[in-house]
Amino acid sequence: MSASLDKGVRVLKEMIDAPIASYFSSCVHCGICAEACLFYTETGDPKYTPIHKLEPMRRIYQQEYTLLGRLAKMVGLSKSVTDEELAEWQELVYNSCTLCGRCSAVCPVGNDIVYMVRKMREGMSAAGHAPEGIKGAVTRTINIGSPMGVKLPAVKAQMKHIEADTGIAIPLDQEGVEYMVTLSSMEIINFPEYLGAIAKVMRHVGRTWTLSSEAFEATNAGMQIGNSDLARVIVSRVVAGAEKLKVKTVISPECGHAYTALRWEGANLIGRPFTFKVQHIVETLEEFRAAGLLKLEGMETDRLSFHDPCQLARRGGVIQPQRNLMKMVAKDFVEMPDAGYMNWCCGGGGGASSIEEGEELRLEAFKRKKRQLDAVKPDRLVTACANCRIVLEEGLEHYKMNLPVVGLTETIAEHIPDPE
Repeated sequence: MSASLDKGVRVLKEMIDAPIASYFSSCVHCGICAEACLFYTETGDPKYTPIHKLEPMRRIYQQEYTLLGRLAKMVGLSKSVTDEELAEWQELVYNSCTLCGRCSAVCPVGNDIVYMVRKMREGMSAAGHAPEGIKGAVTRTINIGSPMGVKLPAVKAQMKHIEADTGIAIPLDQEGVEYMVTLSSMEIINFPEYLGAIAKVMRHVGRTWTLSSEAFEATNAGMQIGNSDLARVIVSRVVAGAEKLKVKTVISPECGHAYTALRWEGANLIGRPFTFKVQHIVETLEEFRAAGLLKLEGMETDRLSFHDPCQLARRGGVIQPQRNLMKMVAKDFVEMPDAGYMNWCCGGGGGASSIEEGEELRLEAFKRKKRQLDAVKPDRLVTACANCRIVLEEGLEHYKMNLPVVGLTETIAEHIPDPE
């Protein structure tokens, strides 16, 4: 057994905690999770059934922790997990799983399959069987501070452009303000208008805010690859930046796993409570709306629909706020089939969008989103995740669908009147 395989199997064994053991023992093999996974529904290939993606871990569980499994291994009826098998499973655990949680949502016995896949990824990454695209993103995040290699000078350059375009100063390292805004690399490089929209909103509602030169990036590639230690390092940077500036609230950007890592798992990762509150930007905008601070003008005449990011809606429970905000600016707002809690993933979450060799499968899976959109035929599609936005644009271009994709924060900001 190679050293990497030995480490990977050992980590997989360590990952089998009480929840994992209960999930494996309670699975009734009903197959309902298959119909919830867009990689299965769009390919028809049974290997993409969510619970099948966990087969190597299931076998280790049986061989190590059940009497029948131990006996089967002793007499050769149950084979040990091999390095070749883990290499084969890389596609199933990474390329064809976005950690969207739809399978967990429909499991009749309440098994959290996403939790299981994330634990499986811990062993896979330890064995060296994580995709190169995700490995590179993690390496850049740890060494540079950003999965796309974005450094502070690039952020400052975008700040200058936004200040010149909007006439609004972008605060940096301001201590004692109400909000610290974090960004994802994609917003810095691909969608800098997001930061401009934040500046416009904050001026409009009269709230103090800042960026941190030490914690501007919130994307958590450690969670995506399946390495809790690296996820902890990334979260700790944001925590240190927020506590240094003594802010009251940290705003997670339009990025799914940044929100999950900070809002739902951050305190557990660092082993203590935060000294500040964490909100997704959508929750912050909703807070402003509910307080009567958003005084918008004009309405969109285009037919608009909303794509719910999985980590925000299904895994995070934020469903109604984005609809309240959409109704402030949209005369013709139409919901896609299965919108909200059971919305279908864009196909690129959980690090899948960074896996180059998974592109063909990802585009095949996008047929599900295409059918959703064909059912309502919007003029524009709004979302609240920069990663979703890029994946949606790629899929729409591939299927020659002329449908612009825009961010919710920018859409709201466009309806803020100029100050008198």
